Amino acid sequence: MAYAGRVTTPEAEQTPSERPAEPAEGAPGEASARPEERLERAVRAAEQALIEYEIAVETFRVEVENFSRLHHQKLGPMYARLDELDAQIAEARAARTGDPEDVRKAAEARARVMPMPGVEELFHGWMDSSGLFPEAAAMLTDQPVSPPERVRPSDEARRLYRELVRKAHPDLAGEEQERQRRDEFISRVNAAYARGDETLLRELSEEWDAGPVPEERRPSRSEELYARLEWLAQRKDMLTLVARDLEEGAIGSMLRIAPEDPDRLLDEIADQLLAEVEQREAELVELLGQSGQSA
Repeated sequence: MAYAGRVTTPEAEQTPSERPAEPAEGAPGEASARPEERLERAVRAAEQALIEYEIAVETFRVEVENFSRLHHQKLGPMYARLDELDAQIAEARAARTGDPEDVRKAAEARARVMPMPGVEELFHGWMDSSGLFPEAAAMLTDQPVSPPERVRPSDEARRLYRELVRKAHPDLAGEEQERQRRDEFISRVNAAYARGDETLLRELSEEWDAGPVPEERRPSRSEELYARLEWLAQRKDMLTLVARDLEEGAIGSMLRIAPEDPDRLLDEIADQLLAEVEQREAELVELLGQSGQSA
């Protein structure tokens, strides 16, 4: 099953940082148009390109956030179990040898599994400061467990989101008051999309359609249009940095490894972690057995 949030467009399969937001050139009649008219067309083309680019970056950001949440939910208990086993192994080794260096390593290993503030929130219901929840323990022992809650916007939610952003984007405002109205509205749209709330997105679409229609932008002077183009270019550069950080981060890199089926990648990592858990458990049993024999 393909991952819902893969960063692609109908035109090309490119990551956000690879897709430029440049104005179109060579439009019919451009040579005969006044300089202000050519600048006006260039600004409008750059605005539309920037909107599409922002949509791609925000879509990918939501995908990274959702996949990060699922990663913590599914693999967090296994990492916690490995840390606990490492601490127990170090403690058993220190108890057997009495070596000060082994004692120091055991203390360090134990410190790594000390309860931390917010651990329950970090693992989204899989563990708290008292240890693993039953669901997490079931996963580690190959028992049936309910899948973690995940948020993945539906195709309809993504369609509504793109439509709303294209219609209500603040950059299309002609006046500051209208820009503020659009800013507040788009914030509500982004929040609904992040939750995958298709119903709310549909309600927001109806709300926008029923709202006031902004006045068409009047042609600006050449100096203002040049300044506008410069701002759009700076905005695009900033978004490029955001997209690059997302793509080169740990979660973004994982999504790029298996863009069509990231769930399978999580399953493979889980299998590897389970194998490591079994290996550590066997090592601990062996160490405890040696300590019992020496006693």
